[in-house]
Amino acid sequence: MAGVLAAQAVTPLFSAERIAERVEALAGEIAQSSPRDLIIVSILKGSFIFAADLIRALHREGLAPEIDFIFLASYGTGTASGGEVRVLRGVETDLAGREVVIVDDILDSGRTLAFAKALFERSGARSVRTCVLVDKQVPRATEIEPDFTGFRCPPVFVVGYGMDLAHRYRELPFIGELAEG
Repeated sequence: MAGVLAAQAVTPLFSAERIAERVEALAGEIAQSSPRDLIIVSILKGSFIFAADLIRALHREGLAPEIDFIFLASYGTGTASGGEVRVLRGVETDLAGREVVIVDDILDSGRTLAFAKALFERSGARSVRTCVLVDKQVPRATEIEPDFTGFRCPPVFVVGYGMDLAHRYRELPFIGELAEG
């Protein structure tokens, strides 16, 4: 299977330069919301590169957010969500009274983001907002819209900049469409 995955072509949709510009702009948008006691919660694994770049950009905006991670699973090694979101590792930080910004790589069905948002709201967070790098224009399984959006993209399977197919392609510096086949 590894040989087949390596042979699939990836057509760039968003270059590394465009991503860097958009991450800076997102940090500016978050900073303009004047967050207090901000904590960024990155949904692993896909958002780790985006979250790292975003917190550095937030630092350049004069913010000093704390960061934590939650490991949620809904895809496994396939290209379609199984419909069930599972917590593989929860946050370690007490979110009560905190302003939380959930960072995720991609919003498609909405299940993962809605699950995380509801979980953090139940934890007593003062506010819970969402920031996604890619908002895939597909029908959602649940009603949720991100508070901060990097890019809107067509209903294609994308990889790169942390996003994967069966744990491959995360290392790409751009976001691209994976060719079918």
